[in-house]
Amino acid sequence: MKFIRYEQADKTQIGILNQAGTDILPLSGLLPHRSYATMQELIENITGDELAQLKTALHTGAASPSVPAAQVKILPPIDKPIHDILCVGVNYRDHQKEASEALNDFKAAPRAVYFAKRAIHILGDGGEIQSRPDLDDQLDYEVELAVIIGRRGKDIPKEEAENYIFGYSVFNDISSRRLQNQHGQWFKGKSLDTYTAMGPVILHKSALPFPVEADVRSYVNNEKRQDSNTRFFLTDLPQIIEDLSRGMTLEPGDIIATGTPAGVGMGFRPPRFMKAGDCVTCEIPPIGTLTNYII
Repeated sequence: MKFIRYEQADKTQIGILNQAGTDILPLSGLLPHRSYATMQELIENITGDELAQLKTALHTGAASPSVPAAQVKILPPIDKPIHDILCVGVNYRDHQKEASEALNDFKAAPRAVYFAKRAIHILGDGGEIQSRPDLDDQLDYEVELAVIIGRRGKDIPKEEAENYIFGYSVFNDISSRRLQNQHGQWFKGKSLDTYTAMGPVILHKSALPFPVEADVRSYVNNEKRQDSNTRFFLTDLPQIIEDLSRGMTLEPGDIIATGTPAGVGMGFRPPRFMKAGDCVTCEIPPIGTLTNYII
């Protein structure tokens, strides 16, 4: 079940995609007794009974009117996160190797690397990434699986991690590598405005076995750059949630970006960074495809 946020007649709405991915079933028609104004509100408050009702409508064919997805503007599923994005660094061995060769003073950590990424606004599918060559001409892409937390929790054992997940999305952790090197940590180089993209949907966790094993790929101007699978995580998803929640509360709507595989621009010799006019596409087949344009 894919939750999607869209704009129609200057009004923002939430729906679910039909199984063909061509039409949107508005929640206003499927759950007329409830009004979810934002995806954040839905994540926090949707009940198990309502989820079951939506699944039934999806599989049996809903009687309520549908909206052709091609005729509306698709919005990022979450446009303004409640906190900074929680990120996992160098979570694939092949990316660990290319990072060690490309970043000054990089040393592989003995345990998972966690850091934050500021995002005052998240881009959706079709959104424009503002390049800042005056600040950094080393603009890079990183396809990642995003995990959206669905329940408030602290000190979560890894055996219960899935219970705290709402769903998954496609994430592009856009990065300025020169800034990343200059500051000796990653926050600034990954937090410029428009440097976060996610979408086009949130896939409910019930659609995928846990732990998730999904292909992750990226393309620049239709040329494949990254191609891996989340089964190659150095730190798996249950362990990530256990680690992050130790002594730190996770809340509904929190976003965890789980790391990127090899093939980023800085890993090529010579490096292959993005520039104005480029198109970057991130793909996780069970979820969808996220395309953004560099301006």
